[in-house]
Amino acid sequence: MKQLLFAFLIVSSFAAQGQELTYDDWKKESATNIRLLPAYGHRKKTDAQKIADMKFIKESLEAETSARKASGHMVRLGWNYFYKGDIRTAMYRFNQAWLLDSTNADSYWGFGAIYSYFMDEERALEMYDKGLAIEPNSANLLTDKGTIYFGRLYRNIDEMNKQMAMDLFNRSLTIEPRNQNTLFKLSALYFLLGDCENAKKYYNECEKFGGAPITEQYTKDLRKKCGKS
Repeated sequence: MKQLLFAFLIVSSFAAQGQELTYDDWKKESATNIRLLPAYGHRKKTDAQKIADMKFIKESLEAETSARKASGHMVRLGWNYFYKGDIRTAMYRFNQAWLLDSTNADSYWGFGAIYSYFMDEERALEMYDKGLAIEPNSANLLTDKGTIYFGRLYRNIDEMNKQMAMDLFNRSLTIEPRNQNTLFKLSALYFLLGDCENAKKYYNECEKFGGAPITEQYTKDLRKKCGKS
């Protein structure tokens, strides 16, 4: 069970691999590299940095039709780097997304993922909450915030974490009923809780819409414990 859930959390949520960068290294580097801090740490920038920002914004707006679209492009690039294992560059892109449009909640989705990768749950939750303050109906933010509480259930089954994870996943699913990531996590959550009926229900829903997050090991474990659908 624990091996399954560990694999689930790593593969489906924080799949970045291949870069040896410890959290201590990250924090040391961020002391002098504000690009590793969410929203640049709201630090005062040098004249050279301000000029570079102005040039970047100008070029981005020339390439896209709006600041929001340009920001969204940077978010997508950030996720590409994240899943390639280049966490540093991912953070640079999420920050550029914020620079282009600070009201784009998806930049905080990216910031949260960085801290989740380093297993800093409190900072991750802080970022997800900041994003949700901008966009309360962001399915991505709700699901990834719920994943934090799901991860806590992996260590210790308790009512508060169970309810938080369940509520956040269900809120997300109400917004995006076909969100495969949310459906998969709901299935795994019910599996953890020993509810085979719902585990198979959400597994089948996820599979129906593509089943992208479903791992081979999860399928085997689900069928072993709960039988075929």
